[in-house]
Amino acid sequence: MADHAAAGPDLATHLTGIARMLQGQNGEQETMDAIVRSAVGTVPGAEHAGIMTVLGRQEVRTVATTGELPCAVDQAQFDVGEGPCLRALFDEKVVSVPDLARDPRWPAFAARAVQLDVGSMLSFQLFVQDDDLGALNLYAARTHAFDEESEHVGGLFAGHAAIALATAQQRDHLGEAVRTRDLIGQAKGILMERHKLTADQAFAVLARASQLTNTKLRDIAERLTQTGELPARPGD
Repeated sequence: MADHAAAGPDLATHLTGIARMLQGQNGEQETMDAIVRSAVGTVPGAEHAGIMTVLGRQEVRTVATTGELPCAVDQAQFDVGEGPCLRALFDEKVVSVPDLARDPRWPAFAARAVQLDVGSMLSFQLFVQDDDLGALNLYAARTHAFDEESEHVGGLFAGHAAIALATAQQRDHLGEAVRTRDLIGQAKGILMERHKLTADQAFAVLARASQLTNTKLRDIAERLTQTGELPARPGD
């Protein structure tokens, strides 16, 4: 088992270092990968970690793990439609399962998890953004691996992780917005040169093509810059 940070000032120093490290990651996926790795080295009892997300409260994904076990456990929850990770996502901020084999809350899932050699779990709600949700899930082979200190440290860790992840998402969205703006600018330039249009007229052509073909403006612009053509209207 990994060595975990001590309580008190050492824990505060450790969490501060993790926060800085997470903020320095390049993008959302790298941040999530760093979160699960750091969780195992920080939260007492944690042997494996994973992040589960739900998009639109329907599409469930395992987006980052420290290995194959979290994926297998999450798949078991998907298959039976119940489990602590889903509970943490939808209903509670922290869900502790000291002894999976003896927990009556999710009997179908518990039977599958025990077969995977998971004795205890601890899940934290990581973020809620409109209908998109995420949870940090921790796993251990032995029962009662997570105690009050685990919940305390895990809660603090999840708070830092949530901030870092939100920052990474904002950076990614900003970067995508800049790329979209540049694509549209390039597409407008092509139309302006080809048809001697003004910038406003060129944008109107792109917007019209988007409406007629029910295609995102960004995709229209990308096609024009890559192929030199606008998509044909249905029936043309």
